[in-house]
Amino acid sequence: MPFNALVVASTSFPARSADRRKLGMPPLRADADIRTVRLEAVPARAARVLCDLMAAAGGTAHRAPGRRGRRFVVLLSGGGGAFHAFLEKARRHEAARPAAAAVRDVLLRVSTRPRVLALARGRLALGSRTLVMGILNVTPDSFSDGGRHFDRRAAVERALAMAGEGAGLIDIGGESTRPGARPVPLAEELRRVMPVLEAVVEWSRRLENARPLVSVDTRKAEVARRAACAGADLINDVSGLTFDPAMAAAVADSGLPVVIQHTRGTPQSMQRAPRYAHLLPEIAAFLRAQIDRAIRAGVREDKIIIDPGIGFGKRRRDNLAILRHLHVLLSLGRPILVGASRKSFLKGTSEGPADRRLEASLAAEALAILGGADIIRAHDVREAVRVASLCDAVLRNPAR
Repeated sequence: MPFNALVVASTSFPARSADRRKLGMPPLRADADIRTVRLEAVPARAARVLCDLMAAAGGTAHRAPGRRGRRFVVLLSGGGGAFHAFLEKARRHEAARPAAAAVRDVLLRVSTRPRVLALARGRLALGSRTLVMGILNVTPDSFSDGGRHFDRRAAVERALAMAGEGAGLIDIGGESTRPGARPVPLAEELRRVMPVLEAVVEWSRRLENARPLVSVDTRKAEVARRAACAGADLINDVSGLTFDPAMAAAVADSGLPVVIQHTRGTPQSMQRAPRYAHLLPEIAAFLRAQIDRAIRAGVREDKIIIDPGIGFGKRRRDNLAILRHLHVLLSLGRPILVGASRKSFLKGTSEGPADRRLEASLAAEALAILGGADIIRAHDVREAVRVASLCDAVLRNPAR
């Protein structure tokens, strides 16, 4: 979408009628669900028309000069009735029609979150529970558990343990992408990943319907291709399809779902004074562009997961803001994965090692689920599953 439309605010919580009854609140009227939609890079004439139409429909509107010459940022606020009237008027107005289409699309995406993720074979149900992706690093230098599962036997044993602890996915990675890490040659990454992947896939297939899905954390198209041939279920690319130009096509050819993560720079450069003018809109714009790139390469949209990339080219304040405003990324209409486990922003003023950040990791994971995350990526699987179970009982299963 050229206008990077985002629903940035809503006052309708709680929206479910059952929840409102428990609080003694009346049912929502059509015009009571107040939302604010943000558009950027809107031409001057279109911005003026959009504001006039929204005001005439009973809502409010504001425009401000953007960073692109005569383009504007437009904020439209109103209830369901106001937006309905606005969209009816705007679709008949040539100057407003393209931006109005973006508004219609983003409102639809927020109100109809994806309930399934298409796999190469079958579908993965979403919505009723948060999935926990267990981290299995087969590296000597990962920031938290480097070297612990570098041995093939130890790696497979850890995969078995995570499955027993309730992991819905197991993410196998052979290249550290911590800040400052150097790239791993293709041959070495394959040597690390493939034996473990093949063993875990062979073991997991014996579990039939109860088996966890197997994900491969890689930035390289050739690793993705070979992993798909070996039975992997998902590709997790922390570069967001930017590291290897062949990755989007490799994912499309594999038929596997893919995680597209936001990042800025490379592991060597990403923490060198990262700066954002508008953090969440910039993350959303990157993810939208990479989703479009994947779709053009042949990846189906219902096979795409997004990840805001906590810790990848962000300051501590940025990572906290992502957790605070994660709901904004629901505007993209794709399942959201969040990986905050043991990352350095969690230590606050304490300088404790990564494996002593359990409590902060669990708090961050609970906040991510509250913000709309469908998958949380965690080192401490047993504890993360327990957190997710309670969050789901509160947020996703109101009848309990």
